[in-house]
Amino acid sequence: MTVKIITDSASDLTPEIASKWGITVMPLYIKFGSETYRDGVDLTTDEFYHRLSHDRILPTTSAPSAGDFVEIYDKLAQETDEILAIMLSSKYSVTYDVALKGRELKNSQARVEVIDSYTAIMGLGLICISAAEAAESGASLDECIDIVHSNMPRTHVRMAFDTLEYLKRGGRIGTAEALVGSMLKVNPILTIKDGSTEAVARTRSRSRAIEHLYNFASSFSNIEKLAIEDATTPDEAEIMADKLSSRFPRERIIRTKVSPVVGTHVGPHVLSVVVQGE
Repeated sequence: MTVKIITDSASDLTPEIASKWGITVMPLYIKFGSETYRDGVDLTTDEFYHRLSHDRILPTTSAPSAGDFVEIYDKLAQETDEILAIMLSSKYSVTYDVALKGRELKNSQARVEVIDSYTAIMGLGLICISAAEAAESGASLDECIDIVHSNMPRTHVRMAFDTLEYLKRGGRIGTAEALVGSMLKVNPILTIKDGSTEAVARTRSRSRAIEHLYNFASSFSNIEKLAIEDATTPDEAEIMADKLSSRFPRERIIRTKVSPVVGTHVGPHVLSVVVQGE
């Protein structure tokens, strides 16, 4: 039986990408006041960013329940006896811990392993795709686990922001706190390192921030996977993809959107490039 891969919606895998690779995506929750939505299920990306920009109520996020994971584990156990759950960084969310709790409570006899990816967005997404590729090729659960661990340090994230206020408000700002409150108008560049957000650079304009992302991706001698994602600026992402097509086949560049649960913490104008390679 083929190993089944589970991740969470902070991976920013679109339904189309998840379906292509047979990856099950566990939705996190978004709350606007008393209204609760499953990320990517009950609230579309466009609807979310419209509300984020126009509502007076600021959203919050929460992890799935252990029962949510039990339901998924038991459902997949009808198809396989080996399940690998790859979760967003435990420094951002308790989702990893809840996934472990769900494993203890599951009713099936399937073997379930849970990995803390120490990353998020398409850093997590590309790691999951690599594991799913291996599973599709017949790799065992232990082999898939090895592939995940080998790809974690080889998957690199860069994000361009026009404000850090959303990260600050949500408590996910990490070392980038030092850039908040500057009297200069800056467009910060952040990464995810050891599971936390970390500042890389600050640029003086949006165009320079985008140029930084391009130079970052172009610096790799061997790109195995490349993803570009935006929240509300698809034209910027498409221009980036066109420019990077000289370094990596355009048809293999994965284009995706920053999910609502991530958008809650990064804001509507984030643009990111994720590279798996050397």
